[in-house]
Amino acid sequence: MRRIRRGVGTNALGPNGRMRLSDFARTVRFHLSPGAAVVAQEQPHMPLLASLYEDFLGHQDTAQFGRAVSVSYTLATLERLTHSSNRTVRRASILALGCLGDYEANHVLGRALNDPDRGVRSLAETGIHTVWSRAGNSYQRAQLQIIIRLVAALRYDEAIRRATELIEQAPWFAEVWNQRAHCHFASGQYAESIRDCRQALEINPYHFAAAAEMGQCHIKLGDPKSALDCFRRALRLNPNLEGVRAQLIHLQRSLKDQ
Repeated sequence: MRRIRRGVGTNALGPNGRMRLSDFARTVRFHLSPGAAVVAQEQPHMPLLASLYEDFLGHQDTAQFGRAVSVSYTLATLERLTHSSNRTVRRASILALGCLGDYEANHVLGRALNDPDRGVRSLAETGIHTVWSRAGNSYQRAQLQIIIRLVAALRYDEAIRRATELIEQAPWFAEVWNQRAHCHFASGQYAESIRDCRQALEINPYHFAAAAEMGQCHIKLGDPKSALDCFRRALRLNPNLEGVRAQLIHLQRSLKDQ
């Protein structure tokens, strides 16, 4: 069976493209009787991606899933499939973009945070955190990972120093601003954290984590009304933030009682 070669996205792991449906239909007509070809064409088409996703649910290995998807799909095709009416296809395409995509997939994953299907939303939230770290070149990404490890180890001063150096090199790297904002917040430097959160959101308007952290800063500074605005913005971007929603409700009640 002849394969139609197509371009592969930036982070794809294999060079081959996916056979076009039109070519597949012609091949079916060639090998089957006319009556069988008509029956085959009448069957609803389910992309291979859905089958690969069902396999993933069994083995739960995202690396294996990513390799399998990259053999047959480009990033552009995966982005197109996020618009499918079939929720399994949407889940699979969002998971695949989280595995294979770079920062260019940010807008697609950001839109999927408001998908009507809870499974899609959950996969989008996991995937978007991943692609936020995939901006820049390999050195800049490696430096970000060092910063993230320093933050996890509560070594905020060193993390701030490294983040500041990386921001000087790559001021468009939104996640670096966000990591420095978190360090400032943890260090009690709330005004500085707000400044960095704003910059992260200016670069990446889908950065719901920066919006939520900015709201926390305003609470610490005794400004609940500004905190409400930030929490509402975070929830518009990602309505799945139940902790933020609970804080929003609590603040609204507190202000109403005043």
